[in-house]
Amino acid sequence: MHIDIAGLPADSVVFATSPLAELGLALHALSEPGHHPGLHGWTTATAAALEPDLADRLLEAEFLWRNTFADIFLDRLDDERFVAAATEFTCSSLYGSEAPSPLTDPAMRARALDMATARGPRQVEFTKRLLADPVSVRGWIRRLLEDCDQAFFADTWRRVSVQLVADARHKTELLRRKGLAEAVGAVSSAVTLDEERERISVDKLTEGRTTAVAPEVGLGITLIPTSFGWPHLTVLHAHHWRPVIHYPVRLPDLPTPASVEQLQRRMEALAHPMRMRLCRNLARSPYTTGELAESHSITAPEVSRHLSVLKKAGLVTTRRRGRYVLHQLDLTVVARLGSDFLEGVLR
Repeated sequence: MHIDIAGLPADSVVFATSPLAELGLALHALSEPGHHPGLHGWTTATAAALEPDLADRLLEAEFLWRNTFADIFLDRLDDERFVAAATEFTCSSLYGSEAPSPLTDPAMRARALDMATARGPRQVEFTKRLLADPVSVRGWIRRLLEDCDQAFFADTWRRVSVQLVADARHKTELLRRKGLAEAVGAVSSAVTLDEERERISVDKLTEGRTTAVAPEVGLGITLIPTSFGWPHLTVLHAHHWRPVIHYPVRLPDLPTPASVEQLQRRMEALAHPMRMRLCRNLARSPYTTGELAESHSITAPEVSRHLSVLKKAGLVTTRRRGRYVLHQLDLTVVARLGSDFLEGVLR
């Protein structure tokens, strides 16, 4: 994911907090607690305390924040833009382009209804209501968000905003004193600035490109810290809007994210059946190359080739003991790939 910033002045890079954006991410965490194991206590307690009516209304519209971060959380939208944002869950491949509005274009209207049908009856009913009367649906969503604020989010924001404001202030000071590269690097190891200072890259399993220097929009990019976002690092961009990066605030106990390239190397390394079998040994104790060769009835050079792949992927550590070289699986790294694999090699 790339954001063009060639010629962007430093004062057009803004670090800011947004309670509305944080509410959207909090609703996402309530809908997808499996994405956010670190928030288990908050999601469990908050969901249990919801009044039944509010819980039902949140369920009715949860697809608006479960899979995407819909722009309905922005207030300054005309009806056509609001409908496009609210149907992003069905037409996400077209959102952000200059696709016609489903309010005025019969083909887009049919597409939105057809794709909503594939997702379920709640989505169909919502889409029909939205296309028939966007003003009333807009009012319904506003009341829902206001009720969430009263029920739980106002207290939550008072608690988390102190850290978010401090983080935005710190990043702004880094930008002022040490420059854009330093400020961007402090956001996440997955966000980098190229040497020519013409492009910000975000290491994600998605392809995309936008610009922070579009003449019709004006210069600028906004970076918003979140306490609910991890592990998500979200780049928001749409036609005629300046790009936004939502980044999780760094906490001491959060691991540094692996690059997408490193993740791909690890998955490819583990896809080979012999390397899987070697991992079973290496997960239990250190082994020499010769011991592994004897255990699996293959040659030492074959073992060395497999170990080289595993080491390059960062899955195996090596240490010398006298004249012996011992290899062992790095269980901390493997655990981050998934508990099913770890349990499998330890079974």
